[in-house]
Amino acid sequence: MAHPKRKISKTRRDKRRTHYKLSEKAIAICPTTDTPHLFHHAYVVDGDLFHKGKLAIKNYTANAQ
Repeated sequence: MAHPKRKISKTRRDKRRTHYKLSEKAIAICPTTDTPHLFHHAYVVDGDLFHKGKLAIKNYTANAQ
């Protein structure tokens, strides 16, 4: 197994890890319902399922598994 020749300090280790960050997810606003949702995702408004601004399923209920 490979072993480091010198100890890496906590500061040096943490400097390397500064770039591991989460980016914000883009949020879209539906033109028909004015509801914020994630891009490329269906969303429920008042019991109806919408996708791309169009009604996909009326009286939608999530299937519990």
